[in-house]
Amino acid sequence: MAGEAQLPTGIDPNRPSAARIYDAFLGGTHNFAADRAVADRARQLVPEVPLVVRDNRAFLRRAVRFAAARGIRQFLDLGSGIPANGNVHEVARETQPDARVAYVDLDATAVLHAREILAGDPLTAVVQGDLQRPDAVLADPGVRSVLDLSEPVCVLMVAVLHFTPDSADLTAALRRYRDAVAPGSCLAVSHVTGGAHQDMVERFIDLYNRTGTPLVPRERERVAAFFDGWDLVEPGLVHGAEWRPEPGAEPSGGPVASMTFAGVGIKP
Repeated sequence: MAGEAQLPTGIDPNRPSAARIYDAFLGGTHNFAADRAVADRARQLVPEVPLVVRDNRAFLRRAVRFAAARGIRQFLDLGSGIPANGNVHEVARETQPDARVAYVDLDATAVLHAREILAGDPLTAVVQGDLQRPDAVLADPGVRSVLDLSEPVCVLMVAVLHFTPDSADLTAALRRYRDAVAPGSCLAVSHVTGGAHQDMVERFIDLYNRTGTPLVPRERERVAAFFDGWDLVEPGLVHGAEWRPEPGAEPSGGPVASMTFAGVGIKP
């Protein structure tokens, strides 16, 4: 990454971050040697990881298109990460040209680069915040400048909740986001699971834990609980690539097919 000597306060190039590791998996340039080392080791342990990341990005795009097709013009992307091709606002505006998006991430690098890339777009806001502190997120002036919670919102928690251990704070936060949005709003979640390849995932977990970034895979029942109070749409909570695939899309096979769960719910 260029300009490391002028890094803002709060960005430590020697400590890997989930957002920058993900960027490395996507082939991005907003990452450091420490992040690339983790990504390289992850590929050695689980060679299919880049495919899992690809499938996850594809699910994000499909979920956004689903919400936009329902007439939703507002998106709250929690754990948005570092911008990559096919950002939420780009996909949403294919259907809703005036779509508004609040991008929220805890990682300072992700926020820095998102602000640089989206500068001058009045229909987007980039906020540094913790999804487990929903009152602070929802009250942030940037979020309030682009979202009207009296109208339906698509809340996105894509590939982020598996970095958040179970706690009373997480349970309360999920309930708060649900209660804050209007009926007709959507919730989209994707999440890593152990599934039939527990040994493989355990190696992956150990790698992330040693970087100081806990990874918490969950099984179907626990991921389904995130949709408490939301009506899951067909096909329900399924492996990521199975959620409303694009016509003609080549399905992922092998371990990739069972390493994530994904689903979308609607607030009644």
